[in-house]
Amino acid sequence: MKKTYFLFSFLLCLTYSIYSQNNNLIIYSQQGYKFTVILNGVAQNKAAETNVKITGLNAPNYQVKVIFANKSILDIDQNIYFNFGGEFTANTEYSYCVKEKSGKYKLGYVSAAPIPASEPKNPEQTIVIYQPYASPVTTTTTQTTVTSTNENAMMNVNMPGVNINVNTGMPSSTTTTTYLSTTTTSAENNHPAHHDEDDYVLEGYNGKYGCRHPMNASDFESAKKSIASKSFDDSRLTIAKQIIGSNCMLCSQIKELMMIMSFEQTRLDLAKFAWHHNLDQGNYYKLNDAFTFEASIDELNKYTESH
Repeated sequence: MKKTYFLFSFLLCLTYSIYSQNNNLIIYSQQGYKFTVILNGVAQNKAAETNVKITGLNAPNYQVKVIFANKSILDIDQNIYFNFGGEFTANTEYSYCVKEKSGKYKLGYVSAAPIPASEPKNPEQTIVIYQPYASPVTTTTTQTTVTSTNENAMMNVNMPGVNINVNTGMPSSTTTTTYLSTTTTSAENNHPAHHDEDDYVLEGYNGKYGCRHPMNASDFESAKKSIASKSFDDSRLTIAKQIIGSNCMLCSQIKELMMIMSFEQTRLDLAKFAWHHNLDQGNYYKLNDAFTFEASIDELNKYTESH
C-alpha cells in the first residue's frame, strides 16, 4: 500500500513539474524589418521590433502570425512546434529568423538550446512574457463645464454734491465652455504582458507574471503576525484576504499564509483568492504541498485553469 501511494505521489509531482516547465521563443529579422508577433491570436509586443523574445511558453506548439510594419510585406502565418524527434522538450530557447524566398517570407528554424540561468541584456532585443489573453481597453471621457458671466459695467463717481452713475454700454452676457478629455487605460496596468526596467524579476523564474512588485519582507512578517494572532480560521482568513487583496504576493508568501490556517478548506479558499494577486503564477503548483487531500489539489487546479 505504501509503495502504491509513493508511486502515485511521484507521478503527481512529475506531472506538475512537466506542466510548470517553460520554453522561450526568439524571432528576429536580419534585414531589419520591424514586426509584431501574434501567438494564438494575441499580440505579444506593443510596438513593432526587429528582435522579440517571448518567455513563459508551456504548450507544445503555437500558431504564430508575424505582421510587418512595412505593409508591402505579406504577413507570415505558420505553426511552431517545441519538439525534437516528435517529443515535447521543455526549458529550451528556440530561435527563428525571418527568411525570404521568391518574394515570400517565412520563419526559418535557427537553433534550440537550454534556457540560460542568466545572460547579458541585449539592448537590441525586446523581451515579453507570454500573454494568452488580450488586454481589455477602457475609455473614459470626462466633461468639464466652465461658465463665466459679464454684467453691465457701472462706474460710480462721487464728488461733493455730485453723484454720477455711468453705464459703459456693455451688455450683460453668460459664456459656457465645455471641455472633453478622453483617457484610455488597459488591463495591462494590473496584469502586465511585459516587464519594464523597474519591475521585480524573480531569479530563476521564466513563467507568467501576474503582478509587478511583491510585498516586501518586513511588511509580510508583520502581516503574518497579525493573522496568526487570531484564534479562529474565519478571522485569520478575513485578515489574510484583506492583506492579499491590496498587495502583490509571491507563491512562497501565499504558502506561508496558508500554513497558518488550521483547516484544509480554509487553505483552499485562501489559495483561490490569492490566485488573482500572485506574481509568479507559473509556480502555483508549489502550493499543493500545503494540502493533505488530493481533492483539494484537483479543485485548486480546476479553479486556476478556469480563471
